Amino acid sequence: MMNAEPQWKKVLSDAEMVKRLDRPAGRIDVVLDTDTYNEIDDQFALSYMVRSREKLDVKAIYAAPFFNMHSTSPGDGMERSYQEILKVLTLLDAEELKKVTYRGSAEYLPSEEEPAVSDAAKDLAERAMCYSGENPLYVISIGAITNIASAILMNPEIIERMVVIWLGGHGLHWPDTREFNMVQDIAAARIIFGCGVPLVQLPCMGVVSEFAATGPELEYHLRGKNKLCEYLLEHTLEEVTLYDAGRAWSRVIWDVTAVAWLLDGDFMQDYLIHSPIPEYDGKYAFDDTRHFIRYVYHVNRDRLFADLFEKLQK
Repeated sequence: MMNAEPQWKKVLSDAEMVKRLDRPAGRIDVVLDTDTYNEIDDQFALSYMVRSREKLDVKAIYAAPFFNMHSTSPGDGMERSYQEILKVLTLLDAEELKKVTYRGSAEYLPSEEEPAVSDAAKDLAERAMCYSGENPLYVISIGAITNIASAILMNPEIIERMVVIWLGGHGLHWPDTREFNMVQDIAAARIIFGCGVPLVQLPCMGVVSEFAATGPELEYHLRGKNKLCEYLLEHTLEEVTLYDAGRAWSRVIWDVTAVAWLLDGDFMQDYLIHSPIPEYDGKYAFDDTRHFIRYVYHVNRDRLFADLFEKLQK
């Protein structure tokens, strides 16, 4: 007897999937899922999103778990991220968004069948039901994708009502896929790549790794412009001292690219591929019978930085 498909699997037809994965026209509703305290790029991405309201109508912000040198556990990372979101929103004069900022999971998925229930997952599981295939909710995820996968496990109906843009995994040509966002919660990644939700993947090494800025660039474009720019610059310089002190350096501002995919500006190139399968051994598996996702393969670095700096300086 063949195993039944997981409850969360709801694959659209190829034609419908391709249609859903077109870059949207007009103003759209978005939510952001972010491990904001993890590094320095999430603060840039959050700021870029809020400063792009001509295109993006921000409906909610979710704090994602993370565990590295900046936290003592995934739950501590999530709580620090939650507090960092509130801090950045103050610098953005976006106090109204604090009311729709939610704590995410304090742990990663226990399995591919069990959600890590949180306020963020509950909100997405409910909020996405107000949308449709013709008018989807766009979910930008720039951390471990635990909250999004949990919402899908809690309410699989939302698969057909949203589009997920995730910065996670490495390029298909990279020798492994042990990228921070993916390796923290492989179970969640396997759900996102396997459930049939319309998905745009922005791979890290080999693709988004080209989106790096140098110290002199950041000094020129951010120093003295406003409180937000000063904070982003100083926070970046503090982070650099942990890794590159005393050496020539550049920093990848990874997460900005996930926001930029939704904007009008010809900031990147992509194509459709059959959804790869993140395996627990740090590799991708491939199956040409699987549904399509959109895969970003190039970022127009200069064009995107020009738009980012212009909006941050507002």
